[in-house]
Amino acid sequence: MRKKMVLSCLMASTLMFPFLTHASDDRDSDRSHPKTFVKDSVITTKIKSKLAAEHPGSMARIHVDTDDHGVVWLSGHVRSEAQRERAVAIARETEGVIEVKNHLHIKKDD
Repeated sequence: MRKKMVLSCLMASTLMFPFLTHASDDRDSDRSHPKTFVKDSVITTKIKSKLAAEHPGSMARIHVDTDDHGVVWLSGHVRSEAQRERAVAIARETEGVIEVKNHLHIKKDD
């Protein structure tokens, strides 16, 4: 069941990607402007897709938010220090990310 949900999210992200990528070149810093919101959403979607591809169960436990300056906020729970480090590395490697704020906690019993 989780696999189907993850695959559905990935497919939806893939279908939306061309539209969202088109808006990603906008340098507008007003977050209330729709183009800026889409730009932030592109970064968030890219990170969530990469996390889901690497750890299918982690997408539900890691929350990703991107502000209008390219700062990504990671929060939620992971099972190990290695997963936390990998999630931060994935976010840092994503195009458009300026900084990563790590608020992930290790919770071994899920």
